[in-house]
Formats: sequence, C-alpha cells, structure tokens
Amino acid sequence: MPIHDWKRVEAGIFQHFHHSWIAEIHHALNGELLPPDYYAMAERQTAGFGPDVLSCPKASRFEEDSGNVLLAQPRQRPTAETVGEFYRRRKSTIVVRHVSDDRIVAVVDVISPANKDSRNAFRALIAKGCQLLEHRIHLMLLDLFLPTKRDPHGLHAALWDEIADEQFEPPTGKPLTVAAYECALTTKAYVQPLAVGDVLPDMPLFLEPDGCVHVPLEATYQAAFAQVPRRWRRILEAAPSA
Repeated sequence: MPIHDWKRVEAGIFQHFHHSWIAEIHHALNGELLPPDYYAMAERQTAGFGPDVLSCPKASRFEEDSGNVLLAQPRQRPTAETVGEFYRRRKSTIVVRHVSDDRIVAVVDVISPANKDSRNAFRALIAKGCQLLEHRIHLMLLDLFLPTKRDPHGLHAALWDEIADEQFEPPTGKPLTVAAYECALTTKAYVQPLAVGDVLPDMPLFLEPDGCVHVPLEATYQAAFAQVPRRWRRILEAAPSA
C-alpha cells in the first residue's frame, strides 16, 4: 500500500490514523520485535514535549547463551554522522522522564500537521529531538507531510542542521522523510526520503549503539489505514485529479 496524500483530508482524519499507527507500532514492538527485557508504551509526555512510542529496558545487554534475542545490525549504511560528540550549542532545561522506573532508551515520533503549524510548535519539535539525542536516547521520526517554510528541505534537514551544522537536501521528488538516529559518542542518521505513492521501508529502531530492531512501517501503516472509516479511505485512495 503506497503512502497516501494526507493533505486531501482534514487534520482530524490523520489524527485518527495517527493514533492507530502508534498503537500498531507499539503492538508490533511488544509482540515480536523487542528482546524480552524491553517493552514499548504509548505515552503523551516525555522530557516535557510529547513523543509517541517509548522503548524502555530492564537490562541493557543481551547474552546469546542466556537464550535471549540478540539485537540486529542496521541493514542500511548511515546517511550522515556528526564529526564529534554531540553537544547542543544553546542549552536549555532538560527533563528526562522515567517510565515505570526504567530508563528511556528510544523514542518513535509520528509527526502530525500540528507539529509544523506554528513557529513555536516547530521550534519545540526540533528542541525535543535535540534534547533526546543529546541524552543519547535513540530516535525515529516518521514525517509523511510535505515540507513547509519552516523545514523547506524536510524535517531531517532542519534537525541535522541544528545538531551537526550540516546541510541536507533530499533527492528531487522525495520530500517525505522517515529517519532513524543512533546515539553513542557520535550521532548517526539513517534517512530514507520518500514520496506519496511509495511503500514504506522497514527502519532500524536502535536500543543501544550497533543494536537495533527493524520496525515494519509498511505493515503497521496498512493495519492502521484499515481502521480509517471507509468514507475517508475512498478519498485518500482515489486517483489524483488530472
């Protein structure tokens, strides 16, 4: 199922899908993807902002001889890497929230139109990403909306310019972005530019440096889209006007 043009429908329709996709992702993580000492929860607030899916450990490593599942290596090469250890230039107060008394290790954030509707909302989104990465919390961003004047080259470009002071331009005709960030002494970005009509790839969600699980974005997207009311699915699936 290709990525749909969500600008065809009201923001509330995407918000309905947004909640369903979040649920499908954390069900997939808990059901089969995460090693036994990790779990995912849908949360409204972390570090004072609002990411969507959190992965939290009870232990930090997995030993093969214990019978636990080992973490995978990423299938992609990193798109970019910071040249040195990442420290944000403009510091602000950072609150790292505990979930069930466990340390947060990863966040999945499904971007909605509200994240880009105002300068303040967009600045908060970028600040949240910087703060998570600065605290070595691995991050995945899923942005299925076209760039705005606040992110003319896409969300990853805006975030990467802030943390690495490097420019990124997506290939022509690929304005949408899914990206994964691996945090250690440096931050590595795994970026997949996409367009409406493309199939979503599996993306690595890092739980520790060099260790990830591969999130089935396409399968979870399909499951969530099936829960959108038929009236709106028909609009989203209709051929574009000539």
